[in-house]
Amino acid sequence: MIIVAGALHVDPAGRENYLTGCVEAVRQARASDGCRDFALSPDLLDAGRINVFECWDSEAHLQRFRGSGPSEDQQHAIRSADVREYHVGG
Repeated sequence: MIIVAGALHVDPAGRENYLTGCVEAVRQARASDGCRDFALSPDLLDAGRINVFECWDSEAHLQRFRGSGPSEDQQHAIRSADVREYHVGG
């Protein structure tokens, strides 16, 4: 199993727009084969932070979904990111 977790940092004034622009990507991820969970959520304390959590059955499932990554507009909105991938055995 693969867990992807961390945070994106965007302009606080643009966070809601960023999240709205991600709705379809979240919907597609959750419908993808091998996706156990996929969530992007606003942080309760930091107005510019978006929490990231993904859980996938395998690296192959994750990579099939990932494709080209965020759109150009979304990529430009991200000021910084600290998102990591964890491989969980068991």
